[in-house]
Amino acid sequence: MRHYCDDWIHEWCDDNGWTEPVMNPINTYWAFPPNAVMPEPIPFTTLRMIKAQKGLTPQESGWVTAAIAISALCMGLSYWLNCPMPLLAGFAFAAFVVASLEVEE
Repeated sequence: MRHYCDDWIHEWCDDNGWTEPVMNPINTYWAFPPNAVMPEPIPFTTLRMIKAQKGLTPQESGWVTAAIAISALCMGLSYWLNCPMPLLAGFAFAAFVVASLEVEE
């Protein structure tokens, strides 16, 4: 799951003089700092600040919406079937989504 939008990173880089931001496959962003010839990772504290200001990405919002919808569907299905198994499946999916929302350092 992508925790940062590329537009957010490009905006921060433009404001702070960093150039050519690139994302590695493991959700780390690299860019050239001002007057540098070698790219460096964008500091994690900066990424956290950007995340705190901007909130959820569209992909994260979609997953949260899906978790809420599936949980509600499972609650109704569990009541209708008079069985706790759909509720357990809804809980497992919501737990997976919540764990995926955690930003790794």
